[in-house]
Amino acid sequence: MKKKIVLTIAFAMFGFTNLFGVDGYEVYKAKCSACHIESISKADVVKNFAKMKAPPMVEVANQVKTNIVIADDDDDVHRHVVKLFIKDYIEHPKLEKSMCNPMALEKFGVMPSLAGKLSAEEIDAVAEWIYERYEGVKFQ
Repeated sequence: MKKKIVLTIAFAMFGFTNLFGVDGYEVYKAKCSACHIESISKADVVKNFAKMKAPPMVEVANQVKTNIVIADDDDDVHRHVVKLFIKDYIEHPKLEKSMCNPMALEKFGVMPSLAGKLSAEEIDAVAEWIYERYEGVKFQ
């Protein structure tokens, strides 16, 4: 229990900066936001779908978190597995791994690999940011 309290305080104080000093939100803004809108409603997606370059990050996070199911429902294990998936997908995206809905895949295809374009620390930070940013946030 003490670890969760310390981590919560650390996230609150440092704005999702991980242990390496890399801010996940800054990585998102620099490397992901050109394609993935941070947050948007489903109604606004319908209005802007033709102009969008990729699914909104809120939908990506929801799909990944929903589709990764942990048998014993352990939140810490779920967080770890989701982060591992995100980190792997950033570097090695493949159609077989995609968790996007079919309409999104048809429109956007599979994202390009960012292998070599982000450091391991940046990938870790953005994966943590995605998990935390959309904790309890639904795509509606």
